[in-house]
Amino acid sequence: MSDIRLEGVSKRYGPVAAADDVDLAVAQGEFVTILGPSGSGKTTLLSLIAGLNRPTAGRIFIGGRDVTDAPAQERNIGLVFQSYALFPHMTVLENVLFPLGVRKIGGAVARSQALDALKLVRLEGLEDRRPSQLSGGQQQRVALARAIVFKPDILLLDEPLGALDRKLREELQVELKQLQRTLGVTTILVTHDQEEALSLSDRIMVLDKGRTQQVAAPAEAYLKPANRFVAEFLGIANFVGLEDGRTGLVRPERVRIGAIGTAAKTARVVEAIYLGQMVRYHLALENGAAGAPMVAAVPFVGRAFATGERVAVSWEAADIWPV
Repeated sequence: MSDIRLEGVSKRYGPVAAADDVDLAVAQGEFVTILGPSGSGKTTLLSLIAGLNRPTAGRIFIGGRDVTDAPAQERNIGLVFQSYALFPHMTVLENVLFPLGVRKIGGAVARSQALDALKLVRLEGLEDRRPSQLSGGQQQRVALARAIVFKPDILLLDEPLGALDRKLREELQVELKQLQRTLGVTTILVTHDQEEALSLSDRIMVLDKGRTQQVAAPAEAYLKPANRFVAEFLGIANFVGLEDGRTGLVRPERVRIGAIGTAAKTARVVEAIYLGQMVRYHLALENGAAGAPMVAAVPFVGRAFATGERVAVSWEAADIWPV
C-alpha cells in the first residue's frame, strides 16, 4: 500500500482552473473524500491522480515516487466509476479476471485471486452470471472486486454509489468502509453527497472552483468549518450575529425549542417536517430579529409543535462557531 501526495497541483483549460494550486497528503491506509459541488474540480483531481490526465503545474507522488508524468498503467491503481463499466458479454468471474489477464496473471492463481475478491464483496455463487442478470448493488460489487483483485496500491472511487437508491446506497456505504478497513488500502472517494463523505471518511477535502476550502476530519469540518462556504455546503447552517459584529454558525441539532417562557428568544414555526425519529422545524425568529430564518432538528417525542405556533428557542454559547 502507498501514500499519496499532491504538491501545488493545477489543471487549466484555457483561462479556467479546474484545479488550482492544490496540496494534499493522504497517509497510507487512509480514507479521504474529495467533496464539493458540480464543477468544483473533484473528478479533475481524481483523473490527475489516476494518470488519466496530466497537471498543468505541480507534482504527484504515490508511495514516495513521482508519478506526475507516468501513464495510468504504471501507477497500480484500482478505479471504480459510477457507471460500473462492466463488460456485458463477460460473466462476473470473467469481468474480475480481466485486469489480472492484462497483468499476465492467469491459470489457477488468477482464478483463486478472483474468487477471493468476489468473496470479499459477498458475491460467492454468482460467478457465472452476466451483468444484466445482477441488481445495481451487485454490479457495483463486481466493479469493486475488479478494482481490488490485483491488490492495487491505492483505490480511487468516482461517485461509485451515485446511481443506487438511498437504502441500498447506505447499505453499501457500510460495506465499502468495512472492505477498505479489511484491505487497508489507501482510498480517495469523490462525491457531492455530504452524508456519504461524513460517514465514510477519515478526512474530508472540501473543494470549490478548483481551490481547497478545508481539509479536516468529518466532525471538525462539520462543527468547525473554515469558512462560510464549508458551513453551508456541509449540511444546514444557521447564521447568528455575535456581539463583536462577526457571524457565528449554529447547527440545527444544537438548537433547542420548547414552550414559551423557557428561553429569551422566541420564534414562530413556519414548517414542521416529520422525519421519523426527529422533526425538522423551520422557524422565524422574533425578538427584534425581524423574522430571521432558523432550522432546528429535534428528536420526536410523541408531539410536534404545529405550524404557526410560537416557541422558545435557545442554544449554548459553546455550540456557536464563528465563520
